[in-house]
Amino acid sequence: MMKLSRFAYLALSALTAIVFILLYGPLLVPIASSFFEVAHGNVQWDMPSLSAYAALVHNEGIITAFLNTLIVGFCATFLSVVLGILFAIHYRNGTSPGRELMQFVIFLPFLMPPIMIGLALLIFFRETDISRSLLTVIIGHTVFVLALAYRTIVVRLTSLSASFIEASYDLGASSWQTFFYVVLPSLKSALIGSAVLCFALSF
Repeated sequence: MMKLSRFAYLALSALTAIVFILLYGPLLVPIASSFFEVAHGNVQWDMPSLSAYAALVHNEGIITAFLNTLIVGFCATFLSVVLGILFAIHYRNGTSPGRELMQFVIFLPFLMPPIMIGLALLIFFRETDISRSLLTVIIGHTVFVLALAYRTIVVRLTSLSASFIEASYDLGASSWQTFFYVVLPSLKSALIGSAVLCFALSF
């Protein structure tokens, strides 16, 4: 049994290594070649150079696009996490039957094809006379990744024992104090996980 388990572990490790090589192996070639000169479409492996990176730093279009990507990623992540916290608290503490509808609306953009969400947002912005800009891109990314943040946070929040919150109130803490000193620290891992997921998809 031990030998079989060891064989299964080695086989799984080998399979995982093969998958990673197939997925990321092709990326290693352009990364490695970027450190050498290129002449007539051929990489000069005997001529190491950082000229490609020097040209990249001075390429204003690429720098602007990279900065815009960072802005969209950070803003969409921040908005998704904040809205995810608010919606998760409403779902946990609310009693209205509309909570399930709220969840459905949050999950719907993530479950639908991205092209449909993009077209829907494009039509919405056009009909409301909102000019397309970096703000509309941030809104679109937030709509798409909100489901990830909400789901991660609401699972952690619903597993939080109500006795901690009740004890906080019994000790004289206000609602805000309970949120900042009891609820929010308990959501730390969920907030970090949701932020990483949202930024990875928005970047």
